[in-house]
Amino acid sequence: MADEPKDSEPVVKPRRGMGPVGWVVLLLLVAAAGVGGVKLWNYLGSYEDTDDAQIDGDIYAITSRIAGSVKAVYVEDNQQVKAGQLLVELDPSDYQVAVDQAKASLSESRTQVAAARPNVPIMSTTTETSVASYASDITGARAQLAASERDYESAVASVRQAEADSVKAQADLTRYKQLVAKDEISQQQFDQADASAKAAAAQVDARKASAEAAARNIDAARARLQQAETKEADARQTRPNEIAMETAMVEVKQAGAVHEQTMLDQALLNLSYTKIFAPVDGIVGKKNVEPGQQVSPGQQLMFDVPVANLWVTANFKETQLRKMSPNDRVTIHVDAYNQDYEGYVENVAGASGARFSLLPPENATGNYVKVVQRVPVRIRLKPGEDPEHKLRPGMSVEPKVWLNGK
Repeated sequence: MADEPKDSEPVVKPRRGMGPVGWVVLLLLVAAAGVGGVKLWNYLGSYEDTDDAQIDGDIYAITSRIAGSVKAVYVEDNQQVKAGQLLVELDPSDYQVAVDQAKASLSESRTQVAAARPNVPIMSTTTETSVASYASDITGARAQLAASERDYESAVASVRQAEADSVKAQADLTRYKQLVAKDEISQQQFDQADASAKAAAAQVDARKASAEAAARNIDAARARLQQAETKEADARQTRPNEIAMETAMVEVKQAGAVHEQTMLDQALLNLSYTKIFAPVDGIVGKKNVEPGQQVSPGQQLMFDVPVANLWVTANFKETQLRKMSPNDRVTIHVDAYNQDYEGYVENVAGASGARFSLLPPENATGNYVKVVQRVPVRIRLKPGEDPEHKLRPGMSVEPKVWLNGK
């Protein structure tokens, strides 16, 4: 009975080894874990994500292009507007007066052009008539010169004839002197011969005087011809200049009319600037204008945010861009609505965000500390992803880029 175990002592059972089934199960579990790990590794390497991202979009600043007093404001903050919708109207009175003045000045300039334009053909005709008149004077002067020369030749011939008659009369008088001395002729005959000789001599003097007058007439005719030729030459020479001067006057007045037209165009533009319209469909924001307010050129009045054309700006680490490429599919989780949207990589910025900062880092100064940089990536929403336009610029999102479009 001493060898029997006591009731209070534990019974130790012999340890049994793992059977074949256990080993199979263990191997299956290890294999499953390996396959799952590989798949998990492949999955984690199939995308890149970041929480440094937000909805982005164009924001149009509505500004005044002219100075003026605000007449009316037709929108309020957060109001949806359509492209071309009237937002603000300035008082147009001063600009309407400027338009009226410009129209009056343009009308006056055009009248001056219309009055000056006929002067060109008139001047052309007048100068042509002057040239023709001086040419006619030349013809007349040449005819007078020819007539004076003929008269001179006739006068010279008359002088020669008178001299011949005088020589004959003097010869007769000499002969009659001898005859009267011999009493072969009467004293009366001698007196007649003496009178004839004196008359012949006087005729020579008269004919010489006529010849000298004819010679002076030739000089006068030549002077008139030279004067007419000079006037005709001057008229021909100055004619193009006079026509050019009139043409230039017309061109000056036309240039003045063009200037006045530009002034009118500018005045009309300024008048049109009194009405400020929405550039695109969007939502009004940060309105900073009220009726009666004085505004200056370039002053911001409000913003127009087009919510129909939005994208995501995601700042990925530079190490995340190795396999990323345009058109890669993107899943965009929007925190505001806890909703996913589909998109695609549109492009990658040309530089890191730090390079576009106000004070970009200068690594050449010696204070270099290597920091992983972030590069903006633009992600475009696929068409129809936001039909109700609920997304707004500035909303936080978490994009997940599926590398190689997977």
